[in-house]
Amino acid sequence: MKKYLLLMVMTAFFISCQQPCTNENKQAEIANITNARIDATVSSLSEKHPDANVEMIKRGVKHAASLWRTVDGDEADFQAFCEKQFVADAAQKEIMFDKVSRNLEILYGHFNKISLDLQRPLHEPMGDIIDIDKAFGGFSAGSHLTSDLYRNKLAFTIALNFPYYSLTEKEANASSWSRQEWAYARMGDVFTARIPAEILQNVSEVSSASEMYIANYNIYMGQLVDEQMKTHFPEDMVLLSHWNLRDEIKSHYSKGTEGLELQAMVYEVMKRIINQTIPKDIINSGEYQWNPYTNAVYKDGQTVELESEPFARYQQIINNFHAMREMDAYSPLNTAIKRAFAGGMEITQADAEKLFVEFMSAEELKLVGELIKKRLGRDLKPWDIWYDGFKARSSIDEDALNKITRTRYPDAKALDDDLANLLLKLGFTKEKAVFLADRIDVDPARGSGHAWGASMKGETAHLRTRIPDTGMDYKGYNIAIHEFGHNVEQTISLYDVDYYMLNGVPNTAFTEALAFIFQKRDLELLDMKNDNPEKEALQTLDNFWSTYEIMGVSLLDQRMWKWLYANPDATAEQLKVAVEDIAIDIWNEFYAPVFGVKDQPILAIYSHMVNSPIYLSNYAFGHLIQFQVEQYLKTADFAPEVERLFKIGSITPNAWMQEGLKEDISIVSIIDEAGKAAHKIGKN
Repeated sequence: MKKYLLLMVMTAFFISCQQPCTNENKQAEIANITNARIDATVSSLSEKHPDANVEMIKRGVKHAASLWRTVDGDEADFQAFCEKQFVADAAQKEIMFDKVSRNLEILYGHFNKISLDLQRPLHEPMGDIIDIDKAFGGFSAGSHLTSDLYRNKLAFTIALNFPYYSLTEKEANASSWSRQEWAYARMGDVFTARIPAEILQNVSEVSSASEMYIANYNIYMGQLVDEQMKTHFPEDMVLLSHWNLRDEIKSHYSKGTEGLELQAMVYEVMKRIINQTIPKDIINSGEYQWNPYTNAVYKDGQTVELESEPFARYQQIINNFHAMREMDAYSPLNTAIKRAFAGGMEITQADAEKLFVEFMSAEELKLVGELIKKRLGRDLKPWDIWYDGFKARSSIDEDALNKITRTRYPDAKALDDDLANLLLKLGFTKEKAVFLADRIDVDPARGSGHAWGASMKGETAHLRTRIPDTGMDYKGYNIAIHEFGHNVEQTISLYDVDYYMLNGVPNTAFTEALAFIFQKRDLELLDMKNDNPEKEALQTLDNFWSTYEIMGVSLLDQRMWKWLYANPDATAEQLKVAVEDIAIDIWNEFYAPVFGVKDQPILAIYSHMVNSPIYLSNYAFGHLIQFQVEQYLKTADFAPEVERLFKIGSITPNAWMQEGLKEDISIVSIIDEAGKAAHKIGKN
């Protein structure tokens, strides 16, 4: 997963602010520029610059006025400021743009590095975490940046000359804008909000606490027992929720009846986490033995009573909700949901939900479900949303894969030293492979892993994955290749894009797409060739089924946040009940018809719901975009096209798709191709 804390804090720079806080102690933050003064200022600037575009003058003045507060001066001060700071000459405006871009890269880049370095003890295994680590990890050195830039009026100079365009306006202009006009518009997204520094700092602290909660949510699998007190997992196996638990289920599809029993036990653990009946003291501890079926706990062969986790999982969600809700009063995108979708993803939540519902209602899902049932030789179980049998590795015993990865990558340095070689295998030139590898560092991770990109040239991106003392197991390797895809995108879209303001991708779904594309090639990178003539059909089915799974989880995340806004004073226990109900409702509508079993809460296990608010939909779109990009790459040269696509930068999603692939984001092709693939595989 792309590093979410930075994205969430940076989103604060990209939020429009036209509805000021009305709290009495916030009077200095109330906008004080009347429409009459705006008109007078526009008239004055038009007279002063008769050759200037009047519409651009109006847009800039209105945008600056929406951000001006009493603390910045009175109306006369505002007009005088605009008359002095407005740049009408195109050449001078370009010079200003270049200088602002350079300085924003310096600011963003160094604050990003500060955050990365302060949080190293939290994200990397650097000894025990103590309170001072948590305090520094939650500290946001850049939380006062926007306040300071408004205070010294640099923000107003930029907002006046590079005004904000709404998503609708960007889409309307997409086909006619030059690259420079796109870059100017993206600069207009920078200073669109005046969120108080204390709110940004609180978001950072709450987010950091949620990250730590999830990073330490480990289950000691060797301590799980059945009713005969028999253990079933290796004594030293420790799995992080939910990622490693999910991947453990995936790893047992080649093990027949024994694998099914192990999958069932993992699912019982998941249900205990979801409903919070899991004993608190068995989390991140191997001190007790635990039967997840009966919830009995033992120590030294004797039953002991332990308290359940006190709804802590759902309290973390509520904490994030309240922290992010404090931003609402400062934005016409006046909910975190709108900011995440229309603001961050540049796709509305309503459009996302409509697309997801349409996909999950496709009849082809029943066809694929029947195919999986046939291949398994049994009825479907709820955890078969993670069915892994369409992947080449599904027929390979994971112990064999672990042996390969542990030998090849005993530590982080071994993977770091091999990055250029991996890129060569993917078709990158030696020069490009070395260039990219030199700008990516590999770190061991406490959690499941993530990719943290640089925000300025000269700094490196960071690939983090869990590496035990025994070496990198296959689960860690598979995640590492996913994160490597993120890092490659992050590096290309920073160093190779033509304007710094266009660095990155339209939204995180696009970086997820490349991460998935890399991840699919994990066995190829281990020099394990797949000559199966059904390879292409199987890959289509794998993507289709994975999209089905993640869309349900994403829809749950969306509806949970809508519920939170409808019930802002809810307790953690009330949220727990609501999440289970919503998860079961989604299951019964979209999954029960395929699986033949009702009332399952499994969609609620995802840790992203806790520590990455309103993020999951990026994965769903990532699968769709991945499929469309993969279809395109079938007739293209992989590495050069990856470079070309991710040099496009952060224009809007559909504009990116049109420029890169000549088509919009769509579910049509993946549904059609999955139907064809199911018929093809089903005949054999």
